[in-house]
Amino acid sequence: MRNSACSGRWSLLSGAVALSLLAGPALAADPVPQSDLLNAELWMQRSVEYKANALAVYALGRIQLDKALADRNWTAATEQTGNYQDLPPAVVLDLDETAMDNSAYQAGLVTTNGEFSPKTWDAWVKAEKATAVPGAVEFTQYAESKGVKVFYVTNRNADQEEPTRRNAQALGFPMGGNVDTFLMSKEKPDWGSAKGTRRAYIAKDYRIVLLFGDNFGDFSDAYNGSEADRLKAFEAAKEHFGRDWLMLANPGYGSFESAPYGHNFKLSADEKRAKKIGALEPWVAPAQ
Repeated sequence: MRNSACSGRWSLLSGAVALSLLAGPALAADPVPQSDLLNAELWMQRSVEYKANALAVYALGRIQLDKALADRNWTAATEQTGNYQDLPPAVVLDLDETAMDNSAYQAGLVTTNGEFSPKTWDAWVKAEKATAVPGAVEFTQYAESKGVKVFYVTNRNADQEEPTRRNAQALGFPMGGNVDTFLMSKEKPDWGSAKGTRRAYIAKDYRIVLLFGDNFGDFSDAYNGSEADRLKAFEAAKEHFGRDWLMLANPGYGSFESAPYGHNFKLSADEKRAKKIGALEPWVAPAQ
């Protein structure tokens, strides 16, 4: 009986296999997008660790702001010159991934397997959907309550200023009153992606006491060199960090990511990835 039953089951199985072969190959599931941004955007959107990191930076900012206000000689800007001690105080923040969270735009690149483009970025800015980085609004409101002017030095373009202002105002950021506190890229002829000229512009009328950013370029114009040049510039300036230069973590994009391929954005995705892998210093487990 056992042998007869097994024979019957085998016949049924063989028939099912034959039918499946006649029907053709099974449809494959949709491929999972393969994006280098996945872990970075998952961390920034979903992790408590990211929120804790941002809150810690802005909590330190309050402490350092109080110290700076008590010390007339305190300035954060290397562009600050002359007799600045009696100038009114100001803090300078980058916007994207420092004060405003654009992880939804970045996450869209992950889920669509897309790449950054000026066209889609402009659409995102004009949608006015950015949220606030944890702690940013509360810090800027605290600074304003202390009589400190809050400036935003951003590499969003000048033609994106109005939607940026509306987005920031809706989130509760101080808007500057009768002072233009949103200093955009290309707003003036010499305001390019490097931010030193804009910090110098502020420093003429204000004592800049703190800088906030997520990229070395938010603090120094030496951000766009080779990895060796960037490290040398960092070593020369590292005493600022944690004192008057406050850095937020952004694993998604920035000059750290483009330095290994020489900031050559014309390279293909595979060429960029190969150069980034080549920049790593791995430990490889010995063969067993």
